[in-house]
Amino acid sequence: MDDTDVLVVGAGPVGLTAAAELCRRGVRCRMVDRLDAPQPYAKAVGIQPRTLEVWDAMGLVRRVLDEAVPLLGQLVFTDGEPGPRIDLDLPADVPYRFAALPQDATERLLTEHLAGHGAVVERGTEVLGLRQDDDGVRVTLAAPGGPRELSARWVVGCDGAHSTVRRAAGIGFGGDAFPERFMLGDVELDWDLPPGYAVRATRGATDGTPGETLVCVPLPGRRRYRVSMTVPAELATAAGPVRGVAHGLEGGRTPELRHLQQGLDRLSPRPVTASALRWSSVFRISHRLADRYRDGRLLLAGDAAHIHPPTGAQGMNTGIQDAWNLAWKLALTVRGVATATLLDSYHAERHPVGEEVVSRTVRHSRAGFGADADASAEGGSEPEDPVIPLLREAQLLVGYRDGPLTEPAPGTRPAPGDRAPDCPGLTRPLTSYPQRLHELLRGTRHTLLLSAGPATDARTLHTCAAAAHAAAHGLLDVYAVLAPDSPQPSEPPGSPQSPTASEGLRLPVVRDTAAAFRAAYRPGDGEALLIRPDGYLAARLPAADPARLVAHLRRTFTPA
Repeated sequence: MDDTDVLVVGAGPVGLTAAAELCRRGVRCRMVDRLDAPQPYAKAVGIQPRTLEVWDAMGLVRRVLDEAVPLLGQLVFTDGEPGPRIDLDLPADVPYRFAALPQDATERLLTEHLAGHGAVVERGTEVLGLRQDDDGVRVTLAAPGGPRELSARWVVGCDGAHSTVRRAAGIGFGGDAFPERFMLGDVELDWDLPPGYAVRATRGATDGTPGETLVCVPLPGRRRYRVSMTVPAELATAAGPVRGVAHGLEGGRTPELRHLQQGLDRLSPRPVTASALRWSSVFRISHRLADRYRDGRLLLAGDAAHIHPPTGAQGMNTGIQDAWNLAWKLALTVRGVATATLLDSYHAERHPVGEEVVSRTVRHSRAGFGADADASAEGGSEPEDPVIPLLREAQLLVGYRDGPLTEPAPGTRPAPGDRAPDCPGLTRPLTSYPQRLHELLRGTRHTLLLSAGPATDARTLHTCAAAAHAAAHGLLDVYAVLAPDSPQPSEPPGSPQSPTASEGLRLPVVRDTAAAFRAAYRPGDGEALLIRPDGYLAARLPAADPARLVAHLRRTFTPA
């Protein structure tokens, strides 16, 4: 019988992210997918800035930036009349912008990235059954060479809305389906609207009905868009009844170019002709959320855990963040240095995120991107800062302040549980150019930043660093971040055996030359900031009290 540490089921963007991150951390990982070949479809196309940050940390972002195109904003029309234009302008301290890339290209890049870690997708291989016990999971597979058995310590189900892993775990998937059927098409449009902007055009809306909506998202290529609209009656009838979860692309008759053109003629705010049809499909939308993301040794991520309308390009990006959150925790568990409760934090942190995304996308699918702001204004409440909805859509506000791995620090910004913001202008003794903070976070380990002002005692920093390094089983990168006017801390006196020495731990330093770190984090002199492998701030504690930092690390790591 074959065996592996982790079996990832489903080779979409979520599963590929999970497998790549597990392999990067040295975990034995297998990946299977029931399809013989990847689907050449532009299903999910929006790439959020937070996802680009994740791919930066993974070492993938350069290739994505080479192929993606900027998504500048959205043009809104009602009955042919222009409404307010939405420009996707983010603050300057956010390193990446909104982008568009067809899902088939995303999967190709992730598959090549996974291959760089020595793993491949075992295609044409379907999970038929799963039986778990205290020691592992027995998996029955239907493979090209015939049925076979595989033993895995853990199974991660990234196998979509109709997840076999979720059903085997007996996890509920409550929710409902939208009654409408829609059609998608990947075409070229010859209109005169500005490039780089998505288009949302609604006609026929009344107080009692939402009307009919056309959505067009720009893609890489000359005048190329992915268009979606309500399916015509002849195709809705041809698609037949839906069994099980009504979500995703359907089989049966596919839309022809003439069907898409008829919809454009009816809904487009400008005269337009569609051409160069690459693919098309009929699809349904549901909104559902798994009751839990873990059952013993079975875990869920992506569409296996949550499905919702595609409004705002939240689905694939949320799933990628599921995988990003899970992979480092599962790797530490496989390595045997994680607490027994570390994997429980995956559900505790990600399930509320999935719940919020499902709720928000259902609202926005009916009322549009500005629905929350409009409702706030009508209710008489204080209007929201217009940049907040953009940061939320960019998934930069996702956080875990109430999570079990977060050390509360009232009154601090960013607070523990928040995404660790990037900042430029860090310099090092051996470089002639500045660095970004996120460049220091590209590894697979926790990172400890020790803020050092002119009066900070070097021995305090070294003692704190040594204690934290030991508590994290050595899986910790440590940097002293010096204020612009701070002297470089010297090595502490004493031998490596001295209890006051750093026990051989070298303390690298970076200087906050541009004072951007001070502006972004507002650290106190001698403050220790612990950042998780997924780029979230876990704790802000005084370096002079290393016992508190060690106690916090015990939430993640077993005693060394």
